Amino acid sequence: MKKRVLTALLAFIIFIPAVVMGGIIFQLFVYLLASIAFFELIRMRKLGNYYIPVVFALLSLWLLLLPGSSSFLFGFEKLEALMVFVLFLLSYTVMAKNKFTFDDAGFVLLAVIYVGMGFFYLIETRGGSAAAGLANIFFVLVVIWATDTGAYFCGRAFGNRKLWPEISPNKTIEGAAGGIVLAVIVGVIFHMAYPFPYDMILIVAVTVLISAAGQIGDLVESALKRHYSVKDSGNLLPGHGGVLDRLDSLLFALPLLHFINFFA
Repeated sequence: MKKRVLTALLAFIIFIPAVVMGGIIFQLFVYLLASIAFFELIRMRKLGNYYIPVVFALLSLWLLLLPGSSSFLFGFEKLEALMVFVLFLLSYTVMAKNKFTFDDAGFVLLAVIYVGMGFFYLIETRGGSAAAGLANIFFVLVVIWATDTGAYFCGRAFGNRKLWPEISPNKTIEGAAGGIVLAVIVGVIFHMAYPFPYDMILIVAVTVLISAAGQIGDLVESALKRHYSVKDSGNLLPGHGGVLDRLDSLLFALPLLHFINFFA
């Protein structure tokens, strides 16, 4: 427990100042986090020896993190560049004589999109005006932290029915519900302190969406780790696992908020 607390404190000291500073410092920090998260997935699949597709995948990931969707290189847009990467991956399965399989190519592509778009929306959320962007990102963070806290304590106190034991044996339905309830309470308090241009009913609905999406993101990460028989996505944070272990909820919640134009 002491190791977990010290690691959480260290991450808080590093992560929060980067969020507050914003700008290029925050963007570079997100690039670093996204790169680490990508390599955590590559390590799970044990593809680290395939240097050529991994390097091209990393470059594609960095391109996805660029702001907006406008042209950036030789007139290519992001979707077009991603399609070029798809063609390269398929071609590489032939060049590697199927040692690098179609399944491997699909995994690498999905990893690039999952990590790239999740962290892209982290940059986009902070990229608003100084005050608005900061409030937006802290709103999501406190709701997710409240969800984790409520789920943990309600699960320990009242948890009897397993949520999905085949994937995450310790999670319970009562814990999931408790996480949503505490998230709503915290979300409402945040809205009262830093009002969004929406009424309270919508704030409650969006808070429930963030909390539920965050818990699904956590379950997806748990399913991924169970499938590849690993305890944690990485060992960057002793007692807490890797970057994906800590930010999996954000990668699910942030895109949804932008899809519904909550931060418009």
